[in-house]
Amino acid sequence: MDAPLTLDEAMAHALDLARRGPAHGPNPQVGCVILAADTDTSSAGPTSDASETADAAGEVGAAAAPGDTGTTGTAAQRARRVLAVGWHRGAGTPHAEADALARASASGVDVGGATAVVTLEPCNHTGRTGPCAQALLDAGVAEVVVSVGDPNPVASGGAEHLRSHGVAVRSGLLADEGEELLRVWLTSVRTGRPFVTLKTATSLDGCVAAADGSSRWITGPQSRGHAHTVRATVDAILVGTGTVLADDPTLTARPPVPEPVSGDGVPEPAVHQPLRVVVGEREVSADARVRGDDGRFVHLATHDVHEVLARLAALEVRHVLVEGGPTVATAFVTARVVDEIHSYVAPVLVGDGRRAVGGLGGQSIDDAVRWSTSTVERLGDDVLLVARAVRPPP
Repeated sequence: MDAPLTLDEAMAHALDLARRGPAHGPNPQVGCVILAADTDTSSAGPTSDASETADAAGEVGAAAAPGDTGTTGTAAQRARRVLAVGWHRGAGTPHAEADALARASASGVDVGGATAVVTLEPCNHTGRTGPCAQALLDAGVAEVVVSVGDPNPVASGGAEHLRSHGVAVRSGLLADEGEELLRVWLTSVRTGRPFVTLKTATSLDGCVAAADGSSRWITGPQSRGHAHTVRATVDAILVGTGTVLADDPTLTARPPVPEPVSGDGVPEPAVHQPLRVVVGEREVSADARVRGDDGRFVHLATHDVHEVLARLAALEVRHVLVEGGPTVATAFVTARVVDEIHSYVAPVLVGDGRRAVGGLGGQSIDDAVRWSTSTVERLGDDVLLVARAVRPPP
């Protein structure tokens, strides 16, 4: 029998469930935990599998947002039975709420009067699947607790739809954790462009190549393996025509990990391969390895960074990894569209060589572009520093 969960613990578990879904693709990672009604204190009755509803440690939740209704105070900290859980497995598959409701139905569990704890506001539109807000209503759910509101104008409005039909709605529970989990997707939706990660691999003195152009390899195998793991989580990898002409890369993801396993424990058929994007006006030869034979290649014959991002957004790219050389890196940094930098640094001194980023137009240290350090990780002899752009909150 599974341990009952408080609302905080249920949301923490929902966030863990969400992480089982793919990080790539147009849809967000979402998890859902359905709890018995607060008045139901019995410990009997069917529950979902123990491995899926195990107790999860949670932080103290945020207070209800102005205008929100629902469980607050000591009632929020009373543990309740878990009736079902669910998570989203990618575009075209059931959303987390629908998945949890289907699991409850398959187990013969009545969710009437229950509380649905969801990491993202239930959608209110019909796309590849039906609206989750209406599915919760039809199932008789009495309360919905949300971590993050949906900023997508096409899908949002689920909370208001539920409220208008008498369902108590509370938002903002573990909001910081929810924002962190969904930061790539949220940034893309809020800005209308893909989230941009810039990857650099440099020496201690900031060089990506020696004076003669040679660069294989500045960083060690652990760094290169990590970079391939990152590739498998993004929607697109982008380089310039100069990199294609100089290195003839494949731009495929080859992570040094065992065959990935889905949240259901079922081996996935293959590592996700992102769209391969080349920008620049020079031709990409017919035999260039980057073209591949899977149809996942795009050549954007432009130097306009904003045009590139707009065209990628039209292709439902939410996250693009920029791996181009200094020219491409400088263009994206100058355009102020880089959201995160993955800086792999090796304990090597090159001296005269090509720098990771060219001139940004500043003349003094006051003109320097400041970033916020997110994480620092040792990879063999190398170090990976992840830095995030410093921007006003949304």
